[in-house]
Amino acid sequence: MEENYFKEGYAIKDQFATHFLTPTVCGWIDLFTRKIYKEILIDAFKHAQQQNQLILNAYVIMSNHVHLIARANDKQEKTLSDIIRDFKKFTHHQMMLLIESEAESRQSWTLHQFAYYGKYNPNNKANQIWTNNNHPEECFSKAFTESKLNYIHENPVRAGIVRNAEDYIYSSASNYAGKRGILDVEFI
Repeated sequence: MEENYFKEGYAIKDQFATHFLTPTVCGWIDLFTRKIYKEILIDAFKHAQQQNQLILNAYVIMSNHVHLIARANDKQEKTLSDIIRDFKKFTHHQMMLLIESEAESRQSWTLHQFAYYGKYNPNNKANQIWTNNNHPEECFSKAFTESKLNYIHENPVRAGIVRNAEDYIYSSASNYAGKRGILDVEFI
């Protein structure tokens, strides 16, 4: 495996600016096909929001990645990088406990894959669920932000999961359609 896989390609320069982020599962493994793993992500987002750290504008949880438009609360000490790092660390730990304890058809394969990615990451010698990079892009204009918002909400439609974006439960599209979503968002 090339070490380039683990190098950071993008960086968050302004830690309190709004960013489009894409945390991704190593090897694009479809981990979030089970509801319980998506619920771990939802709980972690809620916690960051309740701690008044994360301002979440939009999100979608797909089978192997998450898209967000978010920023760190500039009235707190934690930066956006800190918040995403803590989110990934917490969710990694919770998901590994489940993968190791619950028998499912892909358990051995999944554990093998995450051990493989952990082994070849020079910063990690154990299992690794998330890639190191979140592909952050600063939302520098209204047009850019709106294009990313549409991209996020249309992701489940393009994937053939739903016909209407607001029907996908694990997305903020319902919030933007005037319905109650599973996470609160601050509208753009």
